[in-house]
Amino acid sequence: MMLELYTSAFCGPCHAARAVVAEARALVPSLVVDEADVAARPDQAERRDVRSTPTLVVTRDDGEVVFRSPGVPTLDRLLGALALAV
Repeated sequence: MMLELYTSAFCGPCHAARAVVAEARALVPSLVVDEADVAARPDQAERRDVRSTPTLVVTRDDGEVVFRSPGVPTLDRLLGALALAV
């Protein structure tokens, strides 16, 4: 499973999203996280239709999106989404 975290440099909520992702990563060691700054990787953000930061996208190994969340999710919500990707 893969978690894509779309952020921007001056985004206050992005710091909170990073903290939630770090907690999830500590609990799910197999989780692969790709943080993408939308200014540095605009094509990737556009392909995922990212309209705001932070945005999290969880995909299965086959690339199917199972969860998408603009804003900062709770840890419980993110862990539930990760369970869908297994």
